[in-house]
Amino acid sequence: MTKQITSIQNPFFQQLVLLKYKSKARKTSGLFLIEGEREIILALKGDYRLETILYYPKLFSEEQLKNLTTQQLNNSTTQQLNIIEVSKEVYQKLAYRETTEGVIAVAKAKNLSLENIVFKTENPLILIAEAPEKPGNIGALLRTADAANVDAVIIANPKPDLYNPNIIRSSVGCVFTNQIAVGTTSEIIQFLKENNINIFCAALQASVEYHTQDYTKPTAIVVGTEATGLTNEWLENATQNIIIPMQGEIDSMNVSVTAGILIFEAKKQRNFL
Repeated sequence: MTKQITSIQNPFFQQLVLLKYKSKARKTSGLFLIEGEREIILALKGDYRLETILYYPKLFSEEQLKNLTTQQLNNSTTQQLNIIEVSKEVYQKLAYRETTEGVIAVAKAKNLSLENIVFKTENPLILIAEAPEKPGNIGALLRTADAANVDAVIIANPKPDLYNPNIIRSSVGCVFTNQIAVGTTSEIIQFLKENNINIFCAALQASVEYHTQDYTKPTAIVVGTEATGLTNEWLENATQNIIIPMQGEIDSMNVSVTAGILIFEAKKQRNFL
């Protein structure tokens, strides 16, 4: 028999609210919320383990629920899955979107340490972002990385945690489709050097035009914030600092646009392989 939650006073519901709003709760429990059928399916494809599915039956049908749980059962990482039917009030308190689909999953976070990165090729292409603050920018970077099918995305000194609902939403689930790691700038630079990966930093200082460089060897494209750019530690350890020549009045673009131009130049040189 399917469990039900109809009251916002329910203790489990209160725990879920903390997962929605509090980074500390997500980090302490190792759990986070995924809203939306597409995002949940992408998480399953990315080998994330679901612990609970909550659904509002007037928005999410029994047939949709059956299809989703079948995919979970086909996932090799699965354990016991709790299915909970919730009331409209409970669902609306948990949902993050105004236009929503009636389903939310509770998932287990992954260990995003650098040592867990596995390259499937000897010639990886990596996107690195230093200290991104806005979840929307992180989401856009992850969408760019997914579109280019890069080998990994590494976030240096991230401000929000990667399972922030705004990141999941703005990435349209690409937080699950990319191989992701986090670390300090020093840790990441050491990792890149140990793996003989060239470091190309998007910067104004001591830079050459981006299209003059060779990205066909193991490559990391590194971008910083629009406000302050990259720290000196990156610039001092770069194989080469690169710049996108501007033809207007301003000297910078949105970080995800910059990343997209640079990453797809590398893909073009690699013949989009």
